[in-house]
Amino acid sequence: MRRRRFLWLAGGAPAAIAVGCGGSGGPSATGTVTPAGAGGRLTPVDTMSVFPHTATPGLTPTATPTAVPTPPLREPVLEEFPVVRGSGPHDVAVQADGRVWYTGQRNGTMGLLDPSTGDVEEVDLGPGASPHGVIIGPDAAAWVTEGGTNAIVRVDPATFELTRFPLPGDRANLNTAAFDRNGVLWFTGQNGFYGRVDPATGTVEQQSAPRGRGPYGICATPTGDIYYASLAGSHIARIDIATGQATPIDPPTANQGARRVWSDSRGRIWVSEWNSGQVSVHDPADGSWQEWKLPGSRPQTYSVFVDDRDHVWLTDFAANTIVRFTPEDEQFLSLPLTPPNAAVRQMLGRPGEVWGAESGADALVVVRT
Repeated sequence: MRRRRFLWLAGGAPAAIAVGCGGSGGPSATGTVTPAGAGGRLTPVDTMSVFPHTATPGLTPTATPTAVPTPPLREPVLEEFPVVRGSGPHDVAVQADGRVWYTGQRNGTMGLLDPSTGDVEEVDLGPGASPHGVIIGPDAAAWVTEGGTNAIVRVDPATFELTRFPLPGDRANLNTAAFDRNGVLWFTGQNGFYGRVDPATGTVEQQSAPRGRGPYGICATPTGDIYYASLAGSHIARIDIATGQATPIDPPTANQGARRVWSDSRGRIWVSEWNSGQVSVHDPADGSWQEWKLPGSRPQTYSVFVDDRDHVWLTDFAANTIVRFTPEDEQFLSLPLTPPNAAVRQMLGRPGEVWGAESGADALVVVRT
């Protein structure tokens, strides 16, 4: 890995500095790149396990979509990339060119990994920063939920220039964000808030969640509707993007700890249930739910992401695994992670790749599918 770090100076222009050079290490207009380790490493998955599961009895089944030809499943391959030590990568987002942004929650930075070289560029978000989530916006920029300074931050993909959108209300404990069909960004805050940023006008609105503390993961459906999960509140909610009002929706299992949500191609909402160790799916079309327990004795389901084939990707903190669930045959495939306590908290991807951040190992991981 080679690392280059960008600091934002009073004049507003980024300055690249050499990292680990000794001496005063002042800003340099040219910005040298200093070697700092090795590139990615492949991880065999010969210890992966397949578990057949069935839906929870008594729940309304979801309608089966019309069958369409899909390529056969390949054996997944895991590859891990070390990033800046001490950065504590939390969330990831993949650019169109294949480079991967990650939030450095512990050192207040945004990192940009080039998987083809293993090199990392690092953008300092400033004093007090502690970024949580990152997504790629319609403008191809990285949009960050920056909990340390209670602001949404836009990182220009070409210049790394930062644009801040401070929240107008109380500290939200910002979590994640998603764009609706109108190009408006919606965000969640675990202290009991959600809100929106209109990039066109710069307007920021912050609202109290209908059931108080807990808003965590958030997602957009293919039609641009917005849903969030409430971890402390054990429910999901649909946001009316016209009025801004959120309507809670309760999963069948009480106190399940809905942590993150993601939509499939049909607009169904998949939910990672932290307390129950389940994955569930809600179909807004008919109001139905289905639930499945992850493999193992005491799973803890953290992240959820649905890929372009409508396969559901999850992480199990207790087992230290990435888990694939295929709804068509209701089977789980568990992929052990190499570092102990890797702590993958979120996943995003693009066709053929599912990315996550190993916050316990200062590394990123990709599953090539």
